Amino acid sequence: MKYLQGLYTLLFGLAVFLFFGLAYPHHLHYQEQYQLFLFDSTYVWEIVKLPGGVSDLLGRFCTQFFLYAWVGAVIIALLLSAIQLLTLRLVNGQWSMANGQWSYGLSFVPSFLLWLFLLDENALLGGVWAVLLTLLAIWGYVMVPSGWVRRILILVTFPILYWIALGGNHYYRYPTVFPTLLYVAWLSAVILPLVLHIFKSKVLSFKFHVSTSTVQGLTFLLVAVVMGSLVWRNANFKAEKVMQYDFMARFQQWNRIIETVNAEKPNNQIGVTVQNLALAMRGMLADRLFEYNQNGILGLLPDVERDATSPLPTAEAFYQLGMIYVAQRTVFEAQEAILDFQKSARCYKRLAQTNLIIGSYEVSRKYLTALQKTLFYREWANETLKLLGNEEAIAQHPEYGRLRQFAYKEDTYFSDHVTPEMLEGLFLSNTNNRLAFEYLKAYYMLTNDRERYTRLLLHLQKQ
Repeated sequence: MKYLQGLYTLLFGLAVFLFFGLAYPHHLHYQEQYQLFLFDSTYVWEIVKLPGGVSDLLGRFCTQFFLYAWVGAVIIALLLSAIQLLTLRLVNGQWSMANGQWSYGLSFVPSFLLWLFLLDENALLGGVWAVLLTLLAIWGYVMVPSGWVRRILILVTFPILYWIALGGNHYYRYPTVFPTLLYVAWLSAVILPLVLHIFKSKVLSFKFHVSTSTVQGLTFLLVAVVMGSLVWRNANFKAEKVMQYDFMARFQQWNRIIETVNAEKPNNQIGVTVQNLALAMRGMLADRLFEYNQNGILGLLPDVERDATSPLPTAEAFYQLGMIYVAQRTVFEAQEAILDFQKSARCYKRLAQTNLIIGSYEVSRKYLTALQKTLFYREWANETLKLLGNEEAIAQHPEYGRLRQFAYKEDTYFSDHVTPEMLEGLFLSNTNNRLAFEYLKAYYMLTNDRERYTRLLLHLQKQ
């Protein structure tokens, strides 16, 4: 029987792992890019001193590994499987009946509810840790024999548990939103064993005329089908696709982007922006512009919105074009718009780069020093620090040297709406900027401005 129970838990964990690894990996990347976990005592103390801070810290620690989606999928699978096993232990422990075969499948309900909770890109992993730590505390409590020792244990551990796992408002990215599903999952894990114990009756303790293993298998299958279908129906695969385009742009996977849009042409703003950037980076934008879905001139460089998500792909285009100042401002404002007021590893890295390119070395050093305290950005930060103030090394750098040459040579006012004059100034200041040339041609083609398009080609012929 225990072998079958272990098998069902393994199947559940495998399903979670495959879902987040194959169907939902970019939601994990999305989570990672909106935090900056620092191995720093001040950073840690600022988190753990708050109610629920230990759970929040553990959630943030694990989220940094979401940079690699398969590692993140393993972490989530292990957490949800552990919660299921603890719930089962309580269901079959001192708080419930010993032979409740039919109740076996219910031990998976809290984990499935947490799975549903994690479908939301604003759900934070600290909430899952809070449930797990609460169950561990309850399990430790029921293992102590009843009597005065147990009563003293309650008095001692409850304040500690409150500090570790309860009362937190940082389990969801919107601080003002109450994460109902998370607390439903938490209550189901805590109350389920009590309910089964209180309402134990002839009906509940009825023994089936089939084997216990069969009943447990059927209850597991029932819960798995019902809850699994809810997970699949509530998964936001449209958002996953948008996050995929953003992820590919972040890591400059231009060929992969083109392969993706050839297979399924995007019809959302971020997808179109990334598509056009990839085509331009490969010198194909103007020639193949109308082979793909477009959103007018906004498909090239959209107006910057005041949120944390949509500006980042546009900022990537600004950066690659050599519009370093506007890229820097866009990234900074995107970071400030993060709803739970965290910092962003992705934004810190880009801000370090833009400040390095424009020569603001001390500002760049500030960001790089912070990234030195991270796990996955430390090596990059150490290497980049060596470039600060080294004009010759920067000039020879394949990315920073090129973008420094392309950047505007004079102070220029930028609005949130990119105009052809801005692109013209960028191209005419350095006609080697082929990306600006691609965008300028595409801009004239989308606006059907034949006069300027012809003038641009004539100017290029004179070079």
